Amino acid sequence: MPARTGTMASAATDGDTGAARRPQRADARQNVTALIDAAKTVFAADGVDAPVRSIADRAGVGVGTLYRHFPQRSDLISAVFRSEIDACVDAAPALEAAYPPGEALDLWIMRYTQFVATKRGLAAALHSGDPAYEPLADYFSTHLAPTLERLLAAARAAGDIQQDVDATELLGAVANLSHGGGPGGAVTPRTDRMVRILLAGLRAG
Repeated sequence: MPARTGTMASAATDGDTGAARRPQRADARQNVTALIDAAKTVFAADGVDAPVRSIADRAGVGVGTLYRHFPQRSDLISAVFRSEIDACVDAAPALEAAYPPGEALDLWIMRYTQFVATKRGLAAALHSGDPAYEPLADYFSTHLAPTLERLLAAARAAGDIQQDVDATELLGAVANLSHGGGPGGAVTPRTDRMVRILLAGLRAG
């Protein structure tokens, strides 16, 4: 009996310890999410070289917390890039469900245009030669390109577009048209017009 009681006491202690740790893990996840969201906003306004204190303050955490989760600036930039790619990919199913294939394609491309335009300074950072960014090219190609391939295939099958275009090439073309966004990284009217002309070209027989 004493041994059994001791075991129960030990289990209760372990359980209490686990319960105490779980909120900390949840808080850590919340901090990471807050930091990434804050970095998106700050990077869009001030570029990727913005002071980390601005990001930490916007996230409502200390600078030490930021460095604990993202020891290098490249870690935070990479996290923002991945998060934005994920958001673009996640937007596709809802568009496919709500709109005809050709319109869903157009709307998704404009969503991608916004993603590129808001990444002020990100392209330069990604091409800086820092090995920390090397995995991002693969992340880009294995997430965005397949999503666009699916949208293009559906639009072709529906007869909404006539041209057979490579998804990766189209992503690159739209990105080239989208760099240099307006204030706060907004898509400029010229960029919007040029991307729509590109999309209209897909419909030409």
